Amino acid sequence: MSPTPVVAAIVDGYSTGNFLPAACARLGARVVHVRSTAEWMTSMLLPAMDDYVADLVFHDEEQIVDELRSYDVGAVIAGQEPGVPLADRLSELMGTAGNGSRLSGARRDKFEMIEVVRAAGLHCADQFKGDDPQVLVDWAASHDDYPVVVKPLSSASTDGVFLCDDADEVRRAAAYVLATRDIFGLPNREALVQSYLDGEEYIVDTVAHDGHRFVCGVWKYEKKLVNGKNTYDKDVLLAADEPPVPDLVAYVDQVLEAMNIRFGPTHTEVKMTSKGPALVELGARLNGNMNPDFHQICLGHNQTDLIALAYLRPDEFLERYGDRVYTRRQPAVVHNTTSGQEGVVRAIDENVVREIAGLHTVFLPSVKLKPGSRIRPTVDLLSSPLRIFMTGVDEGAILDDYRRIQELKDKVYLL
Repeated sequence: MSPTPVVAAIVDGYSTGNFLPAACARLGARVVHVRSTAEWMTSMLLPAMDDYVADLVFHDEEQIVDELRSYDVGAVIAGQEPGVPLADRLSELMGTAGNGSRLSGARRDKFEMIEVVRAAGLHCADQFKGDDPQVLVDWAASHDDYPVVVKPLSSASTDGVFLCDDADEVRRAAAYVLATRDIFGLPNREALVQSYLDGEEYIVDTVAHDGHRFVCGVWKYEKKLVNGKNTYDKDVLLAADEPPVPDLVAYVDQVLEAMNIRFGPTHTEVKMTSKGPALVELGARLNGNMNPDFHQICLGHNQTDLIALAYLRPDEFLERYGDRVYTRRQPAVVHNTTSGQEGVVRAIDENVVREIAGLHTVFLPSVKLKPGSRIRPTVDLLSSPLRIFMTGVDEGAILDDYRRIQELKDKVYLL
């Protein structure tokens, strides 16, 4: 068995990246944090600095490499989406396991991402990008097949994603995207328009070492129309042998080969269209809906511990997980609630939260807003006020509890 490196560097350990330090610690490794930006990205849950032996701020390559070497860093891991390019580059400079920087841009820029997949001969959307709403309108008109999708090039959590049925909607969506910043606080200098992919949408999560991938889980998105937007409602865990899981896994394997992602995690969204699987987008990082304890129950493993194992004890990872696919232990759902409420949160009704938490199949209710926060009608994942992790041996019981949650969810926040 390979020795565990003494220290791992986590680049931008925001959001579910907060689970990575404990996963590394369970394998005997300490962690340093690397910030890709001097200012914190406050749109996401910040890294818990008590979990790290140091917080290093990137200024230039020579400076950060010297600092990492002073801590004897033996692994570099992207904590969340913004840290992917820097993690790619640092692993290259440090000589640690990584995917290289040649395709780093395509791992973040959704236009480049699709073009790499297209060049590999894989099915994907037609697309165009530009910095003027009119050129996107013109492309959609020439494409002449509505609806089309307009979105930022490098955001996440369905931020700024619009389904447009005509030229006026394309113009408004493009103008909105170009006038705003993405979830990471960066200005949208261009907007992307893509042909609409029909069919159901799925998540495929993986972890790999040197191209030997373990498929951690495949989840089906179930959506519903709320406040004029088709919003994410439930992520439903599928059995590994259930159609179309094998076809999705085979397609994603080709996508990851094309993107030269041979190490670490991926979170890939794919549609099963009438012409077969087609990439929506991917992230070379862990799933933003990941909860390790929840995944241990329904899957028997979790992506954060698998990431740590793949980087820190690769021989053990390959022996136990390499080139394998998960087994669903029991049904599971991640429910992102919707709301039509608008106003400032005065208080949380803890009795209602306890009632939701006490439902038989509820593993964990995550209350996303605090007193003083503003709640607004749900139009995307960012504006979903609650995330509820549900699992049990009986799918019917999960659906019963889901229906009860619909009666309780708007009572959680007192405005």
